[in-house]
Amino acid sequence: MSISSLKSLRSVVVPMSAGWSLFLVGGLAHADYALNFQKPVTEIGREVYDLHMLVVWIITVIFVGVFGVMFYSLFKHRKSRGHKAATFHESTTVEVIWTVIPFIILLVMAIPSTATLIKMDNVSGSDMTVKITGYQWKWKYDYMDHDISFISTLSTPQDQIKNKAEKSENYLLEVDNELVLPVGKKIRFLVTAADVIHAWWVPQLALKKDAIPGFINEIWTKIDEPGTYRGQCAELCGKDHGFMPIVVRAVNEKDFTTWVKEQKAIKLAAVAAADKTWSKDELMQKGKKVYAQCAACHGATGKGVPGVFPPMEGSKIVAGPVAEHLNIVMNGKPNTAMAAYAAQLNDIDIAAVVTYERNAFGNDTGDVVQPADVKVLR
Repeated sequence: MSISSLKSLRSVVVPMSAGWSLFLVGGLAHADYALNFQKPVTEIGREVYDLHMLVVWIITVIFVGVFGVMFYSLFKHRKSRGHKAATFHESTTVEVIWTVIPFIILLVMAIPSTATLIKMDNVSGSDMTVKITGYQWKWKYDYMDHDISFISTLSTPQDQIKNKAEKSENYLLEVDNELVLPVGKKIRFLVTAADVIHAWWVPQLALKKDAIPGFINEIWTKIDEPGTYRGQCAELCGKDHGFMPIVVRAVNEKDFTTWVKEQKAIKLAAVAAADKTWSKDELMQKGKKVYAQCAACHGATGKGVPGVFPPMEGSKIVAGPVAEHLNIVMNGKPNTAMAAYAAQLNDIDIAAVVTYERNAFGNDTGDVVQPADVKVLR
């Protein structure tokens, strides 16, 4: 996680005995260094918060009691006052006391904790399902009940990241496509990854689950209040781990229905647009925007990172056959950081970015790739 990303995390005191609740450590708020969780907006979140405070007060009492007795003993029975150390050992009474009391304390913490953990794992009775797939370094959301899917990536301008512009309120915690969810509905999430291990984490929803390639984990939420709730990938997943935010926008059911209709209209428009013949200028303009996803490795100017990520400028792939260029963009390259984008980008985006790469950064092949060409390869 980057230093700038870390500065956006609120600190929190979490007892080691409450390790299972570490997924809620801190909250996310720009330049806000509070000492507790953000306000939870789900029933589970409130239960976790109450458990956290219960354990905090228990360990506070233990801390004050143990260290109070210790410092009192050190002060009142010090050698300079003529006190001598006792020579007893093996007190059955003391053994029983320091075994029974901790056992009772653990029960007080374990019983409500277990009940909450059981609730967390109960995804039955869900009203809708969203599949979450982690990629380096973005999230893909599939609304399984509505036939909607999209990629969500960081939208913070590069000038802010490079300290060339003033940082916004939601620096590194803003995306181009928010995950829109209805309030008052039980939503089941299927969490997985396509490349390395990620972790989907939204503190105010009391949600954190590892996204593991080849595995599907389940979590759920039921949001009580409309609003925007922010999170981040919480598993170190590569060089841009700190640039992988999550934004959930909770809306009422009517607004959600309207949003679903808008997304389906956008999808139909994209299908229609993929069948038309695009001009080179149109593809170049679109491709420049899509290339922002490639800039993390290949550089905003296409120069790459010497010895790590190859440049676009003068690349043999870019200057070679179009079919080979399309193949590596769509299917990736095994045993390298080059990911497969066939599942992440639509036909228009792939055609546009390949056209852009072949005619930018000093490259001048003159090639124009149409969405229909990509559609055939699929």
